[in-house]
Amino acid sequence: MADAKTTSFNLSCPVPRVADDRIVLAHGGGGRLTHQLIEKIFLPAFSNSMLEQRHDGAVVPVNGARLAFTTDSFVVRPLIFPGGNIGDLAVNGTVNDLAMSGARPLHLSAAFVLEEGFPVADLRRIATSMAAAATRAGVQIITGDTKVVERGKADGCYITTAGVGVVDRPLQLGATHARPGDAVIVSGPVGDHGVTILLARGELQIESDLASDTAPLSDLVARLLDATTGVRCLRDATRGGVATIANEVASAAGVAVVLDEAAVPVRPEVRGACELLGIDPLYVACEGRLVAVVDGDRTDAALDALRSHPLGRDAARIGTVREEPPGLVLLRTEFGGTRIVDLLIGDPLPRIC
Repeated sequence: MADAKTTSFNLSCPVPRVADDRIVLAHGGGGRLTHQLIEKIFLPAFSNSMLEQRHDGAVVPVNGARLAFTTDSFVVRPLIFPGGNIGDLAVNGTVNDLAMSGARPLHLSAAFVLEEGFPVADLRRIATSMAAAATRAGVQIITGDTKVVERGKADGCYITTAGVGVVDRPLQLGATHARPGDAVIVSGPVGDHGVTILLARGELQIESDLASDTAPLSDLVARLLDATTGVRCLRDATRGGVATIANEVASAAGVAVVLDEAAVPVRPEVRGACELLGIDPLYVACEGRLVAVVDGDRTDAALDALRSHPLGRDAARIGTVREEPPGLVLLRTEFGGTRIVDLLIGDPLPRIC
């Protein structure tokens, strides 16, 4: 029998080890491994002051004007899903990245990687959806590129879009501007897109009327910025969901973000699917929802502005920025407890955008 005085126990939880010499799916999930990829590979290689702001778009001064620029790639599976397809998703995603910079989107480019054998009818449907989405967002697709790869090399179609817009307002938006006392607001129910894509794959054999929330948010952002000067930061809750945005804010500003689980709007269908799979809706991607960090004194004005727009009618305050503990995101649960909301290590829903 071991001597009780010399016996020790390791009570720490094991941390999953991820090889550094190979890319895994989780590197594209928006969580901890995505951030590590940025910090270890891209920032050292391309380091400059604008890139180090780590925003989805960069604001560049040009001849007295302030232009916003962004780029994004889309590899969603399946290509066509309830509420949209890879085409309108690509347009809306790039428009939204520009809007989160406070910009008025102007023009987009579109590059297509097509697989040999891809049906022309599907490509026409995707292009038509892109054109309709661009018209709705008030932008034009003015240039692009097309490449074709061998059969079996591209899952049909990948799209890369880039966009440029102009920042008309004298504002500075970013996660570093968050301050204790600020409110954290979401523009509507979270997780619709990610769960829609999951169900559309047919692997769970669950029927639902749920549809993707993909939509252009530029008009909603303009209404918000017209209503109040108290907006500190804007993010669209795509890969990694609301939880990842909250962690980015906490880390960048050196503050704590305290979320209220009961205040987070989640549709019953989304909550049910997440419970079935053991996934927290806070981590599930949206494609038509924004998260705003707003001066706490301007919360009502911000909510009124968002709720006056069809895309923000279910906007809600879901949390508060605190001074302590810096760098952490805490969730007040519906059962009265508190837990830490960290960045995801894995990727429970790959290829959702």
